[in-house]
Amino acid sequence: MTGRASRWLSGFAGLIYLFLFAPIVVLIVFSFNDSRRTFVWQGFTFDWYPKLFGNRELLGALEITLQVAAIAVVGATLLGTLLGLGLARLRFRGSGPVQTLLLLPMVTPEIVMGISLLVFFSQLFGANGSIWQIALAHITFCISYVAITVRARAANLNPQLEEAARDLGASALGAFRHVTLPLIAPAVAAGAMLAFALSFDDLVVTSFNAGVGSTTLPIAIYSEIKFGVTPQINAISTIIVAIVSLALLVAWRLGAFRSTVQAAIAEPEAA
Repeated sequence: MTGRASRWLSGFAGLIYLFLFAPIVVLIVFSFNDSRRTFVWQGFTFDWYPKLFGNRELLGALEITLQVAAIAVVGATLLGTLLGLGLARLRFRGSGPVQTLLLLPMVTPEIVMGISLLVFFSQLFGANGSIWQIALAHITFCISYVAITVRARAANLNPQLEEAARDLGASALGAFRHVTLPLIAPAVAAGAMLAFALSFDDLVVTSFNAGVGSTTLPIAIYSEIKFGVTPQINAISTIIVAIVSLALLVAWRLGAFRSTVQAAIAEPEAA
């Protein structure tokens, strides 16, 4: 009975994965389609990839997207890490509502976030769309994701470790640098990766805060889709999927290697 249930669960999990990844597989396949009509297969070709690298509009939009994402990741990671540590360590009256308020940017509809940020920048700063405006807009909703990730990690840390470092002569900054920061580094890295993903593919908030010369890749793709999906869009999407998959593979292998090394070190100590 257990074996039959296991087979049913495995089959159900396989169907879920098929449902999740089938659109991506179709997109990758049709990036090699020898036809401008995306939904009609006429043959196999690599021609769309050289044409993609000659498309200055898409490549320029990709460059702007990476610049915005880099600024958003740095800003959101720094501020979110400090906020997460503060919420995990400090206990004050009203800390519960403050922590609940941290979830507000995550549950607020993006169209509301986009309009509110547009009004904020235009009324207070007279901004009419720039890379920095988009980056600041992305930082505002990425901070919550980083802070929650870091707070979850910092809440489980033993405060006596940092106190022991202080007793041994380390300064507050030294204890944070050599003890606390290495312990929360996985959470900080996870929050930074999450912020990068959110910033890279954001469309709604960006569309409200973009201006002339600050068109990101999601906006450029959305604009071209209005006239029909071209194989060049499939090609650049395939390249992005390949890069992300390679990064995940490297991270997975590094994690497996680190676990093997730690197990090899711990075994002689246990012996």
